Amino acid sequence: MKTTPHCKSSFAFVLLAFLFLATTFEGIAQEKITEVSDFTIIVEKTDNGIQLKSNAGSAWVDLAFTLKNHQPKAIDEYGMTDLDNLSKNKDTHLADYLFTITKTETGIELKGIKGTAWTELKFSLADHQKQAINRLGMTILN
Repeated sequence: MKTTPHCKSSFAFVLLAFLFLATTFEGIAQEKITEVSDFTIIVEKTDNGIQLKSNAGSAWVDLAFTLKNHQPKAIDEYGMTDLDNLSKNKDTHLADYLFTITKTETGIELKGIKGTAWTELKFSLADHQKQAINRLGMTILN
């Protein structure tokens, strides 16, 4: 009578369990990545406020507003918004994002609330200088 060690069957079971878990976690990671939609916005600091130009992912094309230093303004895919009164409309052709933008003495401060991979971005920006941002952070101007 020949006996087979249980090692081989245990090893095979562990290997199969590992492969199953690896593919499950990969699927979850892919879902997280696809939840964040693409958008591209060019930020320009002006003498009196901020000018934004959306190249992708927004219903708006240009936004310009007067803004004092350290006064945040909320922006979403539909334009300027109020954090206490957010739009419930969702368009699958638009990115679903929300962030605040604040003008500082030396640049711009952004806080990602929804639809961004970043929670905070701060960068220097002189008056009439431009910087592109997207869901991942700062990017190059096109």
